Amino acid sequence: MRTDDFDYALPDELIAQEPAAERDRCRLLVMDRATGAVEDRIFRDIADYLRPGDLLVANETRVMPARLLGAKRGTGGAAEVFLLRECAGPEPRTNCVAFWEVLVRPGKRLKPGAGAVVDFADGAGNVVLSAEIIDWARNGQRGERVARLTTPLPSLDEALHAVGHTPLPPYIKDYAGDEELYQTVYSRRESSAAAPTAGLHFTPQLIERLREQGVGWATVELEVGLDTFRIVDEEDPEKHVIHTEFYTVPQATVDAVAAARAAGGRVIAVGTTSVRSLESAWDSAANGGAGALAPRDREATSLYILPGYRFHVVDALITNFHVPRSTLMMLVSAFSTRESVMAAYEHAVAERYRLLSFGDAMFLH
Repeated sequence: MRTDDFDYALPDELIAQEPAAERDRCRLLVMDRATGAVEDRIFRDIADYLRPGDLLVANETRVMPARLLGAKRGTGGAAEVFLLRECAGPEPRTNCVAFWEVLVRPGKRLKPGAGAVVDFADGAGNVVLSAEIIDWARNGQRGERVARLTTPLPSLDEALHAVGHTPLPPYIKDYAGDEELYQTVYSRRESSAAAPTAGLHFTPQLIERLREQGVGWATVELEVGLDTFRIVDEEDPEKHVIHTEFYTVPQATVDAVAAARAAGGRVIAVGTTSVRSLESAWDSAANGGAGALAPRDREATSLYILPGYRFHVVDALITNFHVPRSTLMMLVSAFSTRESVMAAYEHAVAERYRLLSFGDAMFLH
């Protein structure tokens, strides 16, 4: 197995630069994971492939306004701070003080220990948020730093929403539309730097229609990081070190999965982040060694799913089309076969599907 095995020609003009006019009217490529046979449908037709007793499990994370554009204190030079995840610091967290792992630009001018501070002003020109670069992040791989965030406003949340921007993937160039369209309709807690994009196609009406059809709905939370867009550089994918993310699987979801299993239903993951959450929560030692899904509360996972992986929880998968040579291409290939998935991608390109985060969807069942 080589990383090149998961490469494909991705035409620039097929990279969707904006969402579908209606969330659930994007195209849907349905693939039989056993045979590789494909059908061309639209997303709301997903109802035709689900049956009473099935359970959809979605990632309810929300994209935070993580991209901060400001000025370096003292020089006024333009600076960018990108929030990755909150972390422990040398003093307690308060409503107005917190510590975050961040990426910065320009890196050479924002080094820890040099007293570098970036200020962020609101539309009226008032500085409502400041980031002092105080240290290097532990186990950082790309120059991540630790920043001390402070605000004169009542809360950091208020400050972030005053000056922060929703980050979009690097391949989406000039989108100036509604940032809310890069959020799922069921998103809750702002904890991610990128959206779980398979869920973007659901509308409240479609979810309700599926519930009336007898399809269950449960949620997990995985805090999606920027590494979700990375390609694998190593020739041997098994030598790649996958990023760590934090996930939660509540007891209610564990119970819903058990009920679906007992009723003969399928567990259908909405997106690769839901797959990683559910499979990470599998406890192989539980139930006398037979294994069982266990509740998790913001635990770390570095689960790397490659072809040959045995899925313990997930029976079917709703997903978007992914970047070539990415760990997500490998995960999807593991759910069927590499040959079938690459053939499906070839079909999608030939049929001019819209690809990547704002693009169309696949259903592997």
